[in-house]
Amino acid sequence: MEKTSWLLVVVLGVMVISLLGGAEGRKSRILDESSYYDLEYSAISCRAHSASITDFGGVGDGKTLNTKAFQEAVNRLSQYASDGGAQLIVPAGQWLTGSFNLTSHFTLFLHKDAILLASQDINEWAVIDPLPSYGHGRDTSGGRYISLLFGTNLTDVIITGENGTIDGQGEIWWQKFHSKKLKYTRPYLIEIMHSDNIQISHITLVNSPSWNIHPVYSSNIIVQGITILAPVKSPNTDGINPDSCTNMRIEDNYIVSGDDCVAVKSGWDEYGINYGMPTSQLIIRRLTCISPYSAAIALGSEMSGGIQDVRAEDITAINTESGVRIKTGVGRGGFVRDVYVKGMTLHTMKWVFWMTGNYGQHADTHWDPNALPEIKGINYRDVVAENVSMAARLEGISGDPFTGICISNVTISMAKKAKKYPWTCTDIEGITSGVQPPPCQLLPDQGPEKTEMCSFPTENLAIDNIEMQRCSYRLNY
Repeated sequence: MEKTSWLLVVVLGVMVISLLGGAEGRKSRILDESSYYDLEYSAISCRAHSASITDFGGVGDGKTLNTKAFQEAVNRLSQYASDGGAQLIVPAGQWLTGSFNLTSHFTLFLHKDAILLASQDINEWAVIDPLPSYGHGRDTSGGRYISLLFGTNLTDVIITGENGTIDGQGEIWWQKFHSKKLKYTRPYLIEIMHSDNIQISHITLVNSPSWNIHPVYSSNIIVQGITILAPVKSPNTDGINPDSCTNMRIEDNYIVSGDDCVAVKSGWDEYGINYGMPTSQLIIRRLTCISPYSAAIALGSEMSGGIQDVRAEDITAINTESGVRIKTGVGRGGFVRDVYVKGMTLHTMKWVFWMTGNYGQHADTHWDPNALPEIKGINYRDVVAENVSMAARLEGISGDPFTGICISNVTISMAKKAKKYPWTCTDIEGITSGVQPPPCQLLPDQGPEKTEMCSFPTENLAIDNIEMQRCSYRLNY
């Protein structure tokens, strides 16, 4: 995957596409062979109908507001849901827009020189109810601003392109957050709820107001080939946050973030416990992360609906606070179990392994002090890390230890100014083999011959069996 630099140099132009009969989405048209554009990409579904945002009055000058054009385009193209579906192409240009809703059997395709610019007019952002598994917003106790690209109760939705850009223009939102002037929780760039068969691939997301990609209460999801860029001190600009989702594949992504690069969630305190929808059957592979103040992969802290069967491999983190972090606390309830991590390469880290049992942020004052989380079956193997301040900080909960921890074949080179004691362990149980520097006594060494003892499943999950189609189109200029 091409790693887009932080300073995006965009060659601006306008490619006006007259697409297969225009907005009516006709399937065929005689083309002038001297002025066509071949479009090819991989997707879970190809579409029978195509149109351009320009067919609906869209203007890519960076100044004209295109919210109505985008929403009209989606609404019009939704008529083809039962006739092979439709794609909306965003050509080169800067397309200023507020939030708009997606539809089923639909593809949004961004040309390589297309930039969706999120409107900085707060009136363009509707306020919606808090998620039922959270109880209220993350920034405030009220509702939340709707995401830039939003969809609910959908099937077969694709957001893809040639690494075209979605720019959240988040600075105004970060300032409001820091000055405590937010009335509602900040919007995300992409949120898909209660949906099935979702693909988000080969686009670049920059400067999100808050989280970037948030699939929630959904299943059969592929997030692939994404570049996410945000200032490393921008607040809560998490990269990819699967939340109460099942059967999901996150692969080949490059993330520079002000928060966790991937944060796995399933609801908050009593609201998540009552909703009871875990995140499970999750694959994370070939992730590159830079996040000096957060984790490459975090599990929690909102994990009250449970997290199970997470498989992460081929993870690279550079100048990142921790490799894998489990965040929970008294009142969370739920569980994190059957986590498998294999093949991490880490450079300049504060911690390699971090488990936190005293994470204190609560949804409200009604959390249950008797709701204790279960953390069990956490496996790490084949890890190389250098310039590390502390190997591990593993802190369970008194009376509720984290159990079944397995760490094997791990080599950690400590920084020149590393902590005196590389391991801190309380209220945990587990085993290790072939780990340097030697771990704490609560993780006894089983001998060098057992360096492959920590589990990693060999059978495929269902999401790995999805075959991508090659979609080809010839479109007029």
